[in-house]
Order: sequence, then C-alpha cells, then structure tokens
Amino acid sequence: MRNLSLVHLNGLRALEAVGRLGSLQAAAEELGVTVGAVSQQVIRAEEQLGRAIFDRTNRGLAQTAFGAPFLARLSAGFGQISEAVATTQRRDDAILTISVAPIFASRWLIHRIDRFAAAHPDISLRIEATTTLVDLARSDVDLGIRVGPGTWPDVRAEFLIPQVMFPVCAPVLAEKIKTPDDLATQPAVIDGNDQFTWERWLKAAGLDIPAPKARHVFSDASLCLDAALAGQGVLLAWPVLASWALKEGRLVAPFPLRVETGNGYYFVTAPGVPEPRKVSIFKRWLRAAIAEDEDGFAGAVIPALSPASPSSP
Repeated sequence: MRNLSLVHLNGLRALEAVGRLGSLQAAAEELGVTVGAVSQQVIRAEEQLGRAIFDRTNRGLAQTAFGAPFLARLSAGFGQISEAVATTQRRDDAILTISVAPIFASRWLIHRIDRFAAAHPDISLRIEATTTLVDLARSDVDLGIRVGPGTWPDVRAEFLIPQVMFPVCAPVLAEKIKTPDDLATQPAVIDGNDQFTWERWLKAAGLDIPAPKARHVFSDASLCLDAALAGQGVLLAWPVLASWALKEGRLVAPFPLRVETGNGYYFVTAPGVPEPRKVSIFKRWLRAAIAEDEDGFAGAVIPALSPASPSSP
C-alpha cells in the first residue's frame, strides 16, 4: 500500500476515467470537474509515476504500450473499491431500489405495487424510472429490469419474459374489426421509435393484407397508448404497455395472436454480488404477478422471424 503515496488518488482517478472513457471530456463529465482540471491531473499523475500513460496525438490521447495494461489494472482496482462502497449502501434490507424503464414503471408496475406492499410490508420500493443503462456495480440500485437481447456487458442477466406485440384499440374501433382483413381499413397509431413494424407483425401472423395506414405518429410509446385510448387508431402494443387498459376494458385486443419481437425482459444485477433477500422476494413476486396477468400476457405466441434490434431498458 505504500506505493499509493507516490501519486495522488485524484490523479489515479483521472487516469482511469480517461483510459476507460476514451477522452478528457467524457472523464470530466463523469468526475464532475472541468476538462482542464482532468488534463492537469493526468499530467501531474504521469510526472509522479515517472511514466507516460498516454501519447498525445492529433486525435486526442492514446494509451501507451505501458499505459494500456496499467490502466486495465487501475480500472479493476477502482471497480473493486466501487463494489465495496456499494455494499455499504445496500445494507438496508428495508429499501429495495429498482431501475426500470418509465413505460414499465408507469403503465404496468405502478398499478400492482400495492399488492407487493401488502404482501411484504417490511420492504419499501424505490423506483428509478430511466432509459439509461445504469452501472449497477457503481450505484445503489439493487435490481434492474431491462428489455433487449439480454447481452449487456458487465451485468448478470436473468430472462423474465419475451417481448411480444399485438394490435389493440378502443372498443368503438374494435366493433369494426371482425377479421384481420378489417385492420387494413382502420387508421393506425404509430410509435416512431419502434423498430417492430406492422409489416413484420402481419408477415409473422401469416396475413397477406395491407398494413393499416398511419393516422398519427408519436415519438413516445405512452403518447401512442393515450391516442389509442382516445379511439384515434389501432396500435401495435406489448403487454407492459397495454395490459392495464385491457384489464379495465378501455382497450380491446381484437385477436389473441402475439408475435415475438426477438427481445425479452430481463432482471439484471451486478455480477459477483450475492443476491439480497429483498431482491429474491421481489423477483418471485414479479414473476407471479406476470403469470396472473391474463389480460396482458395470455394468447398464442408466434416466434420472432428474425433477431430484433437492441432496445433500451
């Protein structure tokens, strides 16, 4: 440990952040200081170490032959320090912090967490609704729920359910949709950010009919759902988004057919960290809640035609 007295800790942090993130700007944003401050810390740390960690090029800083393995070991060391600090923040088994996409939180989970509270009054939930991929090893988040291919780096991913798509609409429109052919006569509400299209759903369902014509296009899935609730068109939805409205009778699924997108929902946790009791309890409860959600998750499922593009959390 005496070697640590050779260089200031802030300098080592600056070296590690620049090496891991690839630029002074990114390191400055993570460390909460100016680019100039990071640059000075890097220079001072190199002077104290007596070795060049970075080469200065026209494209920015590049790791030297010595710097590359040095930075790798530095990142591993800071990672262990971060995990150690995180364990102190996770000592309270009475509070469970979950990172989840806003749609999952607002359209599905919020309607059911009272059941969890009733069954487990000793555990309080803290929901962080975000589309950002949280660094679980460096935060106080106990559990994440993400949607995508399940191949994220630096996490332990546990499959929960496949993501499936199916048409939904307001009851007034459902009266006009007796067969799949009728879909072509109805307006569609389109999620402009969704890469799963009507054409893919129709092909997977074996239907050789025109796709519904877009009436409105939104950049937010929650707005799409509100438009469908208002009777403005048929929407390709998924259980997490639409199941509560289906349960309440505000939306109708004209056909029980669900088509897999190729993505799925996953529990994600920090690798190498023992699973706390509160996480195990919530995971069991969530699986049971999904199994009971017949309005959202019941129906025939057709496998995906091709791999889907990675989705956000």
